[in-house]
Amino acid sequence: MHNFSRRDVMRGAGAGALALAGPTGMGRAFAQDRSKELNILCWEGYNSAQVLDPFRSAHGATVRAESLTNDPTMINRLRAGETSVWDLINVNNPWARKIMLPEGLIKPLDRAKFEPLFETMLPAFHPPYKWAMSEDGSELIGIAQRFGPYSYVVNTDKISRAAAEDQGWDLWNDAANAGKYGILESDDWNVFNIFMIAGIDPFREHTPEEMQTFDETARRVFAGAVMIGDIATMNQGLISGEIDFQLTGGTYSVSPARADGFPNLRAITPKAGPVDGKGGIAWIEITSIVNNPNASPLAEEFLLYVQEPEVAHTVAFAEGTFNPVTQMGDKACFDLFTAEELDAIQWDSLEEEMARSIEYDIVPDYDAALDLMTAAKRARG
Repeated sequence: MHNFSRRDVMRGAGAGALALAGPTGMGRAFAQDRSKELNILCWEGYNSAQVLDPFRSAHGATVRAESLTNDPTMINRLRAGETSVWDLINVNNPWARKIMLPEGLIKPLDRAKFEPLFETMLPAFHPPYKWAMSEDGSELIGIAQRFGPYSYVVNTDKISRAAAEDQGWDLWNDAANAGKYGILESDDWNVFNIFMIAGIDPFREHTPEEMQTFDETARRVFAGAVMIGDIATMNQGLISGEIDFQLTGGTYSVSPARADGFPNLRAITPKAGPVDGKGGIAWIEITSIVNNPNASPLAEEFLLYVQEPEVAHTVAFAEGTFNPVTQMGDKACFDLFTAEELDAIQWDSLEEEMARSIEYDIVPDYDAALDLMTAAKRARG
C-alpha cells in the first residue's frame, strides 16, 4: 500500500533540511554506545535546528533527523531493517495503532511515566487518547502533538466562510464552479476528498457501484480545475485571484499565507458530510519509540523534551507551515502564542472544526481509488 500522507505536497522540502550526515550507514545501526546518540525519522519541523539544537546542547548528544514526505515510506524503511537505525518515528495517527505496533516496529511506552502528559493537553487528547493507545486499550504507543483539520481553502473575498461551510463538498458538484478552483498535489487527501464530494465514506471498503461513482466524480473534478500544484502555487493562485478556492487544504497549507498578511484566505471545514454527518477530515501526528534492539536512552528524553511549553511552541511554528499542538491545553504553552500566531492557525474556529471532522484513517481499497484518480488526472491533459 502506498497511501501517501498530506505531506507529499511538501515533496523535496525536507531534503534540504536533513540533519542527517548522509545516506551511508542507513542500513545498519550507528555506534554501539547509544547513550549520546538519537536518530529520528519524522515530518519536517522535528528536523529543524530550532528544535534539535537545544536538545543537542543539553545532552551533549549527536542527534540525526531525517524528514520524509509520506508515512508508508517511513514504515517500509523500518520493515526493511532500519529498526536498528532509528529511535523515534513521527507519523500520522492510524499507522502506529493499526500497523506499526502489530508488526512489532515500535514498542509501548511506560504508561506511568508518559500518560500524565496527556492530562495537560487540550481536552480532546486527555487520556486514554485513542490514537496513542493499542487497539485493545492496554498499551500507550506514542505521544500526540501537531494536528489540524484539512479539507479545503477559500478566498473569503470571493466565497464567504459561511457560504463555503454551508455548501460544503457540493462546491465541486456545482457546474458553475468549473474553472474557479485549483487542486493541491496530495494523493491520499485528494482520494479522501473525492469520496467526500461523491457523498461516500472514504474509510471503508467500497462496492463496485461506489467505485464507479468515485471514478465519475474524479474525472469531473479534475476536468474543472484551473491548476494543479503545491502549497505555494495554491496560495499564490488564491492571492492573485486566479482561483477562488482549492481542493485539499487546511490550516497546514494556508497558515503561511495567513501569517504573511492574507487573512482573507481561510481553511474551511464543511458543516455536514457523508461520515456520521461530519464533513471534515483531520490529521493528528503520533511520535513513537522504534523497537530498536540497541535503543538510545535519549528517545524517552526527547519525547519529554518536546512537551515542554517553549519547545512545543517552537514545533508549532517550525519552518514550513504552522500548526496547532496538543500542548496548547497547558496555559504556560498557550500564553507563548501571539495574537498573530493564533490567527494564522485559525484558533478562533479550531475546536468547532475539529468537532466537525472525522480523523485521518487508512482507505482499504486505496490503490484502486488512486489508479482511478490518476487516470482522471491524466485525462485532464
